[in-house]
Amino acid sequence: MPAKPLKNALRTAQKTRTAARGALLWGYEQRLSREVKTHGRLPRHLGLILDGNRRFARAAGVQREVGYEFGIDKAHEVLQWCLELGIPAATIWVLSTDNVRRDPEEVAHLMQLFDREARNLARDPRIHANGVRVRAIGQHENFPPNVLEALSELERKTAHYTGMRLNIAVGYGGREEIVDAVKAHLLQQQQEGKTLAEVIEGLQPEDISRHLYAADIPDPDFIIRTSGEIRLSGFMLWQSVYSEYYFCDVYWPGFRRVDFLRALRDFQGRDRRFGK
Repeated sequence: MPAKPLKNALRTAQKTRTAARGALLWGYEQRLSREVKTHGRLPRHLGLILDGNRRFARAAGVQREVGYEFGIDKAHEVLQWCLELGIPAATIWVLSTDNVRRDPEEVAHLMQLFDREARNLARDPRIHANGVRVRAIGQHENFPPNVLEALSELERKTAHYTGMRLNIAVGYGGREEIVDAVKAHLLQQQQEGKTLAEVIEGLQPEDISRHLYAADIPDPDFIIRTSGEIRLSGFMLWQSVYSEYYFCDVYWPGFRRVDFLRALRDFQGRDRRFGK
């Protein structure tokens, strides 16, 4: 066969194979979706560690800022998946206290993104149609004023909602959260006139739990981390004592709905004994 017709035939065959793979993946995703919905047991509180934006950009040969943009788009997608399934609460970890110490130019870019996306979420029709209450958790004292204003506006505009609870962990660290909770408890005890000896004598785990950043929602029962890293890196250290974990090899921007459904199906198949 001459070269040109051969190339055309190869292109046609490639397109046919791609379409076939796409159809197979779509069918598999639909089957997974039915299985997950039929089983019925979903996390009451889903934790998501959004890892791998920079490595995704590096692997794709694009600037790291492009990786973050893809990561933001993926976060919006996953929010939609949670809403469709009726997951009651989710915490997404977008910036750690360690990340804040990265290259100042990179951190400045991230702050611009937080400003923009907080304002976008405050106007997002899905947030208001589904009554999603959004809260930013972490240490924000050193954030730029415009970012603090944007986060505050988002919380204020959704504070009265009673639907899904969405926590955005930004400037967040699990150790810092525990220290803040201990400080809050000690301050409360001091205001009640307790002595140090009385505080020590009466201290219980519940005293710390009630002062955590998101103390009014259940502890996360399922935590997903992308990018292939098998560690928590400080995510909700106190609350995750009985959480189930799922580590996915794909970078966050490449996280597909089929990956999400696989994770949930895996969670549904686990026997949670809570140490008993």
